[in-house]
Amino acid sequence: MIAREPFGSTGHESSRTIFGAAALWAMRQDRADRVLDLLFEHGVNHIDVAASYGDAELRVGAWMKRYRDRFFLATKTGDRDYAGARDSIRRSLDRLQTDCIDLIQFHNLVEPEEWEQVYAPGGALEAAIEARDAGLVRFIGVTGHGTRIPSMHLRSLEAFAFDSVLLPYNFTMMANPEYAADFERVCELCWERSVAVQTIKSVARRRWQNDDERHFSWYEPLRDAAAVRRHVAWVLDRPGVFLNTSSDASILPEILSAAASAQAPSDEELAADVARWEMEPLFEAGERERI
Repeated sequence: MIAREPFGSTGHESSRTIFGAAALWAMRQDRADRVLDLLFEHGVNHIDVAASYGDAELRVGAWMKRYRDRFFLATKTGDRDYAGARDSIRRSLDRLQTDCIDLIQFHNLVEPEEWEQVYAPGGALEAAIEARDAGLVRFIGVTGHGTRIPSMHLRSLEAFAFDSVLLPYNFTMMANPEYAADFERVCELCWERSVAVQTIKSVARRRWQNDDERHFSWYEPLRDAAAVRRHVAWVLDRPGVFLNTSSDASILPEILSAAASAQAPSDEELAADVARWEMEPLFEAGERERI
C-alpha cells in the first residue's frame, strides 16, 4: 500500500501518490469506473481533477458519490475574475456530485497579468474565499507548469496563505540549476508554513515528436516499466512531496505499483534512462512553456 503523510496543515493524511484525474478526460463511465477502482487496491485516497479536464469531473462525480467520505477531493478553476471563478466552483460542485470540495486551486497561475487579476478586487481569490467561508470548499491552492512557476508560487505564497502548491518535479527538470534552486526555495517556504507540495510530470519522457499520432497525454510518458519505477521512486524519495499521476491512464498501474514499493535509484541509473529513452525537459524558458 502507498504510504500516507499529512497534506500540509489540512489535517488530512493523503496518500503520497495522488490520482491525476486528467486521465479520465474523454473516457466512458464504465472504463473510468475501472480505472478509479484501482485506487482502492493501492490505498490512494486523494483525487485531483480540474474544470477544464474534459468530462473528468463528471466521471469522478458519478463514481465518487458512493465513496465521498473516503477521498480528499481537489479540483481547479482557470477563471481569473470573481464571477467566472464563482460560477466555475458551483459547476464543479454539480459535476462532482458533492456539496463540498476539499481543495479548490487556481489552475496554472503563471502569467503576471493573470496573477494580478486573481488578487485584485473583483478577482478569483475573492470567489474562492467566499466559497470557503460558505462551506463550499475547505482549502485553497495554486498550481502551475513551466520553468517560471516556482518564482510565481513564491509570489503567490507571499500574497495569500495558500494550503497547497503544485509544480513540475522530475529528474530532467531538476538538472536545470536555475529551476532546481527556485524549486528548493518553494519547498523550504512550504515546509516552514506547512503548505502541501504536489508534483507533476514524474514520468515524462519528452514532448511528442509526431503530432499526427493519437495521444492520451499532451506529452510522451515513459513506458518501460523499470524506468517508470525508477523515476517514481526518485520523486517519492524526497520527503514531504506528493506525486500526482500521469494523464495517461494506461501507465497508471505501473505508477501505483512503483509508488507502493519504491526504492530510490542512483543518479547514474536515471542518467542512463535519460540517454536510453532520449528524455528531455518538457519546459524551457519561452514559448515552449505553454501547453
